[in-house]
Amino acid sequence: MIEDLKIDEGRKRLYYEQGYWGSETLNDVWTRQARSCADREYVVDDRGHRYTYGYVDDAAARLASWLKDTGVEEGDVVSFQMPVWAEFCIVFVACLKAGAVMHPLSRAFNERDLLHVLNQVKSAAFICPAVSRNCRYDAQIAAVRDRVPSLKGVAVFDRDKPATAPFPLVERILEDYGPLEGRPALTTSDHVALILSTSGTTGAPKAVLLTHNNLIYSERAFTGELELTADDVMFMPAPLNHATGFNHGLISPLLLGGKAVLQEKFDASAAIDLMNAEGVTWSMGATPFIYDLLACIDATGKRPEKLRFYLCGGAPVPGAMVHRARERGIVLCEVYGSTESCPHVYVPPAYALGWNGRFSGRPFKGVEVRVVDEQGRDVEPGVQGEELSRGPHVFAGYLGNPEATELALSDDGWFASGDLCTQDARGRIRINGRKKEIIIRGGENISAAEVDEAVAGCPGIGDHATVGVPDARLGERICLFAVPADDARPDVAAVASYLQGRNVQKRLWPERVELVDAIPRTESGKVRRNQLFDELSLRLAGAAAEGEPGAAGAAPLPDATGADEPEGGAR
Repeated sequence: MIEDLKIDEGRKRLYYEQGYWGSETLNDVWTRQARSCADREYVVDDRGHRYTYGYVDDAAARLASWLKDTGVEEGDVVSFQMPVWAEFCIVFVACLKAGAVMHPLSRAFNERDLLHVLNQVKSAAFICPAVSRNCRYDAQIAAVRDRVPSLKGVAVFDRDKPATAPFPLVERILEDYGPLEGRPALTTSDHVALILSTSGTTGAPKAVLLTHNNLIYSERAFTGELELTADDVMFMPAPLNHATGFNHGLISPLLLGGKAVLQEKFDASAAIDLMNAEGVTWSMGATPFIYDLLACIDATGKRPEKLRFYLCGGAPVPGAMVHRARERGIVLCEVYGSTESCPHVYVPPAYALGWNGRFSGRPFKGVEVRVVDEQGRDVEPGVQGEELSRGPHVFAGYLGNPEATELALSDDGWFASGDLCTQDARGRIRINGRKKEIIIRGGENISAAEVDEAVAGCPGIGDHATVGVPDARLGERICLFAVPADDARPDVAAVASYLQGRNVQKRLWPERVELVDAIPRTESGKVRRNQLFDELSLRLAGAAAEGEPGAAGAAPLPDATGADEPEGGAR
């Protein structure tokens, strides 16, 4: 069992007394729903796979038998790198049945990423597809398998193409193994259920620890505030390793006994068709999803017939977009949270139009929010400061990183988000920006420092630094400020070519390059990114006044990047 949790005992007792936390684990919830909703569909994907609660329960119990046979014990971490497939549900439920900690990974992780995170969390087992979207996942894990000492077993799905690495096939496991009987004997609601990866300001990945109580409280509060029922159908296009995709796309429907509809690669027109075919009533994701959805409605005239509201996270929602959505029959509501703090502030659907993008929302019941200055003192209503939250939603620390845990989480349970906001006298929050050097592109957190590191050594580039450039669709894109190293004038294409040659993930490729004489820095050498952002704003305003193409957005990427696909909705 993972033991290095930071949970204040007094707060813990209070949450139990108030009924926000309880004794049920996610496995207990699943078992109850699987029995009462056995013939009801739990998950459908855009590849034609439809699984009932009963089918997922049986398949997961068989996969859990294999996990146990492999040597996975209660409290061990099981990592899985899965696309947005219905089979994802079989894997995570198998973890629950085995008493293992779920650890979903980004489908974009390469060999280097896998080697780091699997050793970071000491994974006992790993599950992935053989191939998905031209990536051989079985080959990636085969390349690092022997360098992860904790790894006891690997299994692969060969749904699309046959596996080439000599690992057991999940399809064969489901035929050969009987269902695992009984429930985990040691796992309680206070134990870690889920590990999600996030990036900090230095670019170093951190493993966020979320307990069963964290997840159950957050999603029950979320669905309760929205008055969702078992008859509601959720549409989720975001990756399932994100808090948005996993927590809201799969856990929320599970708690309700409802259905989740998945789309592997977001396409607005196909999404509307799928929503209408499945009777989708609500959805959630980053701003690019709703941006494209509204554009498709305008272009084609077709619309989601039963979609009541769309929850938007990852960036503040402009009032103009709220009105535009409402005119097309969709109530657009902002939601705010992070991987560490889950959504804990939201705009109730009844107030979406009236608040008109002026507020990011109000806290859920049971959640406290403070706004503090640099010295940690509460500020007056309307004064900007850092957002802090406390409640049954807050994570239990970063695995193996007590220093980061201490910086982010106080002894009495306050989580420092690093986000700047204001709060009015009625408790309504407006998120304004970030203290952290993080670019939120399509709902995905991208460390500016990580981009800076990747670009280092690029021909023609000397000193450099990265900021976010505002973008109507994605919220932000990556802008690189660079001091030319010689007479060359490096552009987006040159930087992309260099990063491609170094096998750097596409999500870290700059989408705009601005040349400067010097990078502004403090006496200690830290980049003054606020000055760069101010300079960028001036340049964009000047370019717009002169009518230059693309002045209000980012330069287009080379065709090979594929970087326009949004990744999720959590900060």
